[in-house]
Amino acid sequence: MKNGLKVAALALAIGISGGASAMAEQVKVGFAAEPYPPFTSLDASGKWVGWEVEFADAICKEAKLDCVITPVAWDGIIPALTTKKIDMIVGSMSITEERLKTIDFSDKYYNTPTGIIGRKDDKFDATPESLAGKIIGVQVSTIHQDYATKHFGPTAAEVKEYQTQDEANQDLAAGRVDAVQADAIALDAFLKSEAGACCDHKGNVADDAAILGAGVGIGIRKDEGALKEKLNAAIKAIRANGTYDTFSKKHFDFNIYGE
Repeated sequence: MKNGLKVAALALAIGISGGASAMAEQVKVGFAAEPYPPFTSLDASGKWVGWEVEFADAICKEAKLDCVITPVAWDGIIPALTTKKIDMIVGSMSITEERLKTIDFSDKYYNTPTGIIGRKDDKFDATPESLAGKIIGVQVSTIHQDYATKHFGPTAAEVKEYQTQDEANQDLAAGRVDAVQADAIALDAFLKSEAGACCDHKGNVADDAAILGAGVGIGIRKDEGALKEKLNAAIKAIRANGTYDTFSKKHFDFNIYGE
């Protein structure tokens, strides 16, 4: 999955550099309208950068699509897709059974663990027993909200919901929650920041495939079979020709694709 930036302040869609062509099919690429490093963030000039932006750029070049980045509030991103305000979601969205009831997905393009972080002076791990009595922060409308509610809610003092991941992280740093659950890579980026110096990784949660899904895919509408074929072929191609590894190595020292 992500400061409370207003969507209105991000209304200018920024064209992905390599996908533009007069003859190419234009598609609006939606992702959450707030920073989610190292996947998406705004640089000093206001341009969207990050691993997922580079992934989208590579996919659009390979599939010969004219792609336009279109930031959308995370809790409204699936409705934006189904009502055709955007054409695909490249926003660290996990492929889950629940989401497949409403939308379709490409093949996965990465898969990473789900982690728990907390303050360094607070000793616990990522189990329901250890988190009993804790307040756990999660981003709303995510697999992490669903997982924490199911596995930690019965024993946790509270599962506290936030509109953005950044807000959850900042409340952890301020001591207003005891733990935060999210994608382990996104949490690691926070821990490496100045604000995250307060905290450390407590462990990864036990798997629950029904909730956590089978990796991250590009979200598309159910009636977009031709687009799905293009995206799947593009994912396969950039992994085979080395493009995927080239931009991934700039951000990670491990295989983000997973098994």
